[in-house]
Amino acid sequence: MSRLRSVGTTLAVASLLVATAGATASAESGAARSSAPDDVWRADGYGMIVAIRDGTLRQYQTTSVGCLPGPSARRSGTERGETMYDSTDGMVVGVRPARRPNRAELRFTHAPGHRELHRISALPRTCTRPPASGPVAAFDTFWQSYQENYPFFAAKGVDWHAMRDRYRPRVGPNTTEDQLFAIMRDMIDPLDDAHVDLTAGPDRYFTETRPGTTAPTADFDRRVRAYIVERDLGGRPLTQYANGRVAYADLPDGQGYLRINAFMAYLPDRPPSYLTDSAELDRALDAFLTPDRLDRLRGLIIDVRVNDGGMDNLGLRLAARLSDRPYLAYVKQARNDPRDPSRFTRPQPIEVRPNPETTRYTGPVAILTGGSTVSAGETFVQAMMGRAGSTIRIGEATQGVFSDVMQRRLPNGWQAGVPNEVFRTRDGRTFDGTGIPPNVLEPVFTEDEFANHRDSAFDRAVRMLPTGRAPGVLPTEAS
Repeated sequence: MSRLRSVGTTLAVASLLVATAGATASAESGAARSSAPDDVWRADGYGMIVAIRDGTLRQYQTTSVGCLPGPSARRSGTERGETMYDSTDGMVVGVRPARRPNRAELRFTHAPGHRELHRISALPRTCTRPPASGPVAAFDTFWQSYQENYPFFAAKGVDWHAMRDRYRPRVGPNTTEDQLFAIMRDMIDPLDDAHVDLTAGPDRYFTETRPGTTAPTADFDRRVRAYIVERDLGGRPLTQYANGRVAYADLPDGQGYLRINAFMAYLPDRPPSYLTDSAELDRALDAFLTPDRLDRLRGLIIDVRVNDGGMDNLGLRLAARLSDRPYLAYVKQARNDPRDPSRFTRPQPIEVRPNPETTRYTGPVAILTGGSTVSAGETFVQAMMGRAGSTIRIGEATQGVFSDVMQRRLPNGWQAGVPNEVFRTRDGRTFDGTGIPPNVLEPVFTEDEFANHRDSAFDRAVRMLPTGRAPGVLPTEAS
């Protein structure tokens, strides 16, 4: 359910962040009761039931065809009025009472915004009895999970009901795992959505990027990093921080180059954790955003052309070091009606909030983007669109996947990744599917660029800084 689950990211990273489709009908208690979080709660959107008892938070994933238990977490303390719960994989959840009775809010520390919870009288019956099993049950849960949560069928030109009519007759009690996997893969393949995936054990996994783009794999990242050091930096050192995920180099003429290939996993041999990763990011930024460098820095190139995502809050944390005033980053909503894909939860404005106690760079910025800019890499780019000061995007459109990813469990033990959110600009636009377009279009790491020893986007950024502007490009954009 989080951008922790992005292209190239392991399932284990996101195991706590499972949330699923459409709320199961259940009567709320009519009696006025305490707003303490221990009880049973239904989330607006996300198809999630949360049961909190005796220091344990248990998630349940619901659709109209059933309920499956999700991950759990143990209470670890309190923080700013929230009861905190930790999972074994490093994820942290906070729950706090809301202002209205029988309401609460659930927050993942790595992700912006929260989920509104409504108290219900008890777990739905479907959550307390053994779930259905077999290939047909797996197919029905798979189809229903997307039907109740996925917002983009119309934009993708996919008739999901027609998919069901075509493929369900092919599934029966004797359908093999290979056959069932092939059917489910063929159903989601036309979506061309890098946040959609299917995992059926260690040997069966399916996901894909938008046609014409390259997945930000480790091999591709290594190739690009070596090319940048040799070609763009002329062999000058690229100082690495945060487990190699953040790197910086000074360029001639007072410019700086900052490369970020992920917004997570900043410590080696440890699972991602917002607490530790945010501290590592701060240490990296403090190391090169020194007062002396800020005095002479005339322009900063930020390269996220190969970025496989991670934690949105880390992207916001970086954006806050590049501004001297708060501003709107984006508005976040989740689909909130299992029958109507046009209905969403209440808008949650997400802001960039600079910390006046940190060093900050507020001069011209050129952001390099491309089709391998994925997920949290894209929400960072979107957050920079409202930045005050000269800011320009150069390269190609980003991948076009912004939503947190709900890892949906199926009755046969498989998992399906289901994005269910939209990230809107101030005027209501989204960039799902198409990606965020550049202000200045240049080729990005094509074979022709490699063969001819070119990096057109980088060279254009060097030429345009320190103004940060191209003809006809405004220094800021409303977001």
